[in-house]
Amino acid sequence: MTASISAQDQLATLIADAMPAQILHFKFSPTIQRRIEQLVEKKKQVPLSLEESEELEKYLTYDLLIGLAKARAYKHLQQS
Repeated sequence: MTASISAQDQLATLIADAMPAQILHFKFSPTIQRRIEQLVEKKKQVPLSLEESEELEKYLTYDLLIGLAKARAYKHLQQS
């Protein structure tokens, strides 16, 4: 897990440094946002299938990476 967090941290820094303004404005498309909401709601009511669990986990991983990149981009722009 530590290696994964470290890799995400490095990628977030790379993204934030390369395009800070763009990452601050990034949002998943409405289609992807709806899919995430569907999976989260379904998970509250019944167990997800293995495929659905893996799909949701990927979205949550992307969300963490984007959140880290946004935090670094904000800091980068404040220092500029």
